[in-house]
Amino acid sequence: MTPLITILGPTACGKTAVATQLAARLTLEAASPVAAAEIISADSRQVFRGMDVGTGKDLADYDVSIERATGHSRLHIPYHLIDIAEAGTKYSVFNFQRDFLRAYDDIRHRDCQPILCGGTGLYIESVLRAYRLVEVPENPQLRQALEGKSLGELTSLLATYKRLHNTTDVDTSRRAIRAIEIEEYYRVNNIDQTQPFPAIGSMTIGLSVPRDLRRERISRRLHHRLDEEGMTDEVRRLLDSGVSPEALISYGLEYRYLTLYLTGKISFEAMVGQLEIAIHQFAKRQMTYFRGMERRGVSIHWIDATQPAADIAEEILSMFSSSKPPV
Repeated sequence: MTPLITILGPTACGKTAVATQLAARLTLEAASPVAAAEIISADSRQVFRGMDVGTGKDLADYDVSIERATGHSRLHIPYHLIDIAEAGTKYSVFNFQRDFLRAYDDIRHRDCQPILCGGTGLYIESVLRAYRLVEVPENPQLRQALEGKSLGELTSLLATYKRLHNTTDVDTSRRAIRAIEIEEYYRVNNIDQTQPFPAIGSMTIGLSVPRDLRRERISRRLHHRLDEEGMTDEVRRLLDSGVSPEALISYGLEYRYLTLYLTGKISFEAMVGQLEIAIHQFAKRQMTYFRGMERRGVSIHWIDATQPAADIAEEILSMFSSSKPPV
């Protein structure tokens, strides 16, 4: 059994569908009555309960139609690190590493195949490169010094640090300040990145979509979520439940712009236009981050994601079953 299969890619490339199809095929190959593979989510916002449409949890994808010798049936693929925190709270890469190891060890203990699936590059790289992370306290003095700086200024400052950081998720000043706070804590305390996080071998698959098609998928999905899936109502319910506008804005993208709209800061038309641009920019930053992971030593086997999810899963399964899979 490969210690880990990782499926990564930019937003709207169909990662969840591929991961669940792969889990189903591994189950059929093992002739198991229950799922022989389970999925660990690597998404920085899917951890939060009540944030479903905007984060694209696609929970229906975890129930897969399969054809066994006994006939047609449905197979549920168990998932981990989804809906484990309250909306409005904070969840860090430190929390992710801790929770990932718990889920990973549990899955392996039951002789199942773990599949790490998501688009948050820092979460994925922290596992694949075994980064040692510590819980970083708030630094009121640093926060005060950074208050008032633009997002561009904060991002430029963040880029001056040499330690691992994830610019894909830094789409608000609050997130950028927290990232700088973490980097500064590591610098001042001279914390290195070696052990004790265990080294885990992974067959890592990247899903690649041509830029124009990716943009088309993003725009189509955004309008579907707004027009058909009730994404605006979802954010309104979160606000009505007591989650502060500041907390939702800090989550970025859909939650940032829909909160600004619902609190009267921008019009609906401005919200849609600005959000669409922001998601396109986010997807570009994701790909930049994944390419950076490759330069830092993570081997990623890229697959054309314009194929049906089932065909991609078959291609991955073929590599997985071969004597020399890419690692």
